[in-house]
Amino acid sequence: MIITKTPFRVSFAGGGSDMANFYEKYGGCVLSTSINKYCYLSIHPYFDEKSTLLKYSENELVTDISQIKHRIFNCVLNEYGVSGVEISSTADVPGGTGLGSSSTFTVGLLNTIACYQGKFMSKGKLAEKACEVEIQKLGSPIGKQDQYAAAFGGLNFIRFNRDGSVSVEPIVMQPGTYKALEKHLVMFYTGSTRSANSILQEQKKNIDDAAKAENLKQMCKLAEEMKSALEQNDLSSFGALLNDGWTLKRTLASGISNPDIDRAYETAMKNGAIGGKLLGAGGGGFLLFFCEPDKQERLRVALGLRRFDFAFERDGASVVYIGDKYWR
Repeated sequence: MIITKTPFRVSFAGGGSDMANFYEKYGGCVLSTSINKYCYLSIHPYFDEKSTLLKYSENELVTDISQIKHRIFNCVLNEYGVSGVEISSTADVPGGTGLGSSSTFTVGLLNTIACYQGKFMSKGKLAEKACEVEIQKLGSPIGKQDQYAAAFGGLNFIRFNRDGSVSVEPIVMQPGTYKALEKHLVMFYTGSTRSANSILQEQKKNIDDAAKAENLKQMCKLAEEMKSALEQNDLSSFGALLNDGWTLKRTLASGISNPDIDRAYETAMKNGAIGGKLLGAGGGGFLLFFCEPDKQERLRVALGLRRFDFAFERDGASVVYIGDKYWR
């Protein structure tokens, strides 16, 4: 058996600038971190070598991998010619919560298949290949940030260049600031999940609107300012910039926020939060806030939402177990 783990991510600023119709014109950038919540994938030969068993939120048992219903499993297994195996997927958080679950799964599956075939795939190649699978082959209306965040891991400034290349720059700050940032961030579950595709489709279309594109440029500028604030160990500025970013993000598509989310955000800002945002494309999932540690309990009580504890992680996509018997 081979087991891999791939982290989910929290994006602070710049989301949307990682879409091709924006970065090919202006260049894009995102500030994000991976967190210690993971998608786990295991693979080993199936008892009946003529069949393939896939276990995720559903179970699929097929004799021909072209029959696989799960779009990402179908695409990857057919491309790499892998069959006669059992693959199981489990995760610390459900999909549709704004933590990049689809791309995390894709990166993890590619890493798992490469390892099963006895091949090495670098973090950069994992991210690049995951983008190819999701965006080019499956036509998902998404950008590139989630794939690179999941593959590389860590707190990074990710730049999307006009020529399609991507650079990943780790944020360098004092260890004490890194720990303090972690302690100042608190996440709450809104109680709902959603498919991001409809919001992302609208957001992608809106990029062609001059005003929307200008807002995305401002969001990129905020990401640059956040990066500088962290490098200068200035956490108070970081929290305020997080709030500025959310104000801009809400303008990119109609489904990003809703009255319930707006009310929760306003409540948070009145009860200790300095800044915050809804993670992911919008519409549901997790709310992230920057809040002094001694005010976080007050914030939790005021919101009445489930707190979701997390920490930063730095490993990215990794292999946690390889059984010699199944190494190929």
